[in-house]
Amino acid sequence: MEQQNTATAHHVLPLSLYFTVAGVLFVLTGITVAISFVHFGEFNIIVAMLIATVKASLVALYFMHLKYDNKLFMAVFLSSLIFLGLFLTLTMTDTMHRGDIDPIKEHPIKKEAVFYNK
Repeated sequence: MEQQNTATAHHVLPLSLYFTVAGVLFVLTGITVAISFVHFGEFNIIVAMLIATVKASLVALYFMHLKYDNKLFMAVFLSSLIFLGLFLTLTMTDTMHRGDIDPIKEHPIKKEAVFYNK
């Protein structure tokens, strides 16, 4: 009697799916390059991060097989992405608004400034 262990069985995906995902990744890379020539102001980084997130999700779901793997791995992956997004948001908020907190430090000291010794 032969027993089959289904816990270690791998989900085999057709080769055409890999080529489709790779094609979508190439198209998204082209969109990333094309978007880099468009000026969105403060939203440049947000648009770039959205496209990069879609690309990373495709790689994780299909090439890393997270779509068909144990749901615990997906939960760990998604929670790490949520925390990464939180940390990046806090960092970007800090670096983008430093001049609002102390406007004197926002501009460099002019070389022509007169110093008074007391």
